[in-house]
Amino acid sequence: MRIALLVAVFCVSTLLSSAAQAPVSTNPQALTLLQNALTALSPNITTHDVTLTGSANYIAGSDNETGTGTLEAIATGASSVNLTLPSGSRTEVRNLTANPPTGTWSGPDGVNHLIVSHNLLNEPSWFAPACAISRILVSSESVASYVDAETLESQSVQHVAVVQQPPATAFAPEIFPHLTQIDLYLDSSTYLPAAMKFTIHPDDDELVDIPIEVRFSDYRTVNGTQIPFHVQRFLDNGLVLDLQFETAAINSGLSPSVFASQSLQAGDNR
Repeated sequence: MRIALLVAVFCVSTLLSSAAQAPVSTNPQALTLLQNALTALSPNITTHDVTLTGSANYIAGSDNETGTGTLEAIATGASSVNLTLPSGSRTEVRNLTANPPTGTWSGPDGVNHLIVSHNLLNEPSWFAPACAISRILVSSESVASYVDAETLESQSVQHVAVVQQPPATAFAPEIFPHLTQIDLYLDSSTYLPAAMKFTIHPDDDELVDIPIEVRFSDYRTVNGTQIPFHVQRFLDNGLVLDLQFETAAINSGLSPSVFASQSLQAGDNR
């Protein structure tokens, strides 16, 4: 009886282990929606990189500053945000093409800090939907699911959730789905992204979620790519960055090495 029980437990454990390791596939409806979105964004070209410049309104508590911003992104997974404000410059660089991925940020004091690993798992090109969706569609680690038809700020949208499932490494020994999930809200008529949501986390606690929402509007065609010239970023439901772009450059030849060098410059200053 004891042997039979042990055999039964072993069989159940094996089945559960196999189920846990089985690859999860993207839902066909979600895949179609993402492909429709990329076609709407870049119908006739492949968007490799985007450079955006314009005005930037930065809000942090009682601080409310208006200056200028230059934001760059490449579809393979790297970005930089450079804000020039009355109090000084604020920069953030993310490079997911590096092994391991790297990221740095600095404030008006000019001191560079490393972005902790669990905050490098969300979308680096959050301000450039064409780059973000391109990366999702070509990544073998992305699993998309269709959530529902919803209403977002009176706009009819299709909600698609995407989870990155990278293999565990020394950089990130345990990947929790909530660290990598991106929620995309696509306009039901045009398929252009209306919003993107994900979470960031305190440096010392990856289990605490702080919601980020990015809203896209004022789409304009630039060299065959639809670019949102108005981008707003919300932190925990409060507006923290309001960007109104004036110029956009598509496929100017940005290289991952540009972002790599910017990240490495912060290696000695934390």
